[in-house]
Amino acid sequence: MKTRILLITHAPLAQALRECALHVFADSAADVLALDVPAEESPEASLARARALLGEGGEPVLVLTDVLGATPCNVAQRLVSGRAAQLVAGVNLPMLLRAVCYRNETLETVAERAIAGGTQGVVAVGDAPLQNLNPCSPP
Repeated sequence: MKTRILLITHAPLAQALRECALHVFADSAADVLALDVPAEESPEASLARARALLGEGGEPVLVLTDVLGATPCNVAQRLVSGRAAQLVAGVNLPMLLRAVCYRNETLETVAERAIAGGTQGVVAVGDAPLQNLNPCSPP
């Protein structure tokens, strides 16, 4: 079963990351969802929007959020409770691309690959030669 990916972040990061992912993986529109949390919105309203976005489906969901302990992450923690879902904080574009690339794998595998992609995507570049890295390369 395909793993869906839900981005829950401070506005406007979720939608921006989704658009970047769709630029690379145009076929993933149905599998990558985005919820931007505006500063003025209550956590309860954000949670209600997140639940509506996911619906009642029982498919596995990887939820990616930006900052551990911030409102989007707290909303995401409440959202994943009781679902076939995993939550990862600290989202970046390499993490998202890796997750999208492996969305046909099990939820656990997608989460592991997303974390690997996110951490491997943070490097000091300096004077290193240019590299053409494939976002779908294994960790």
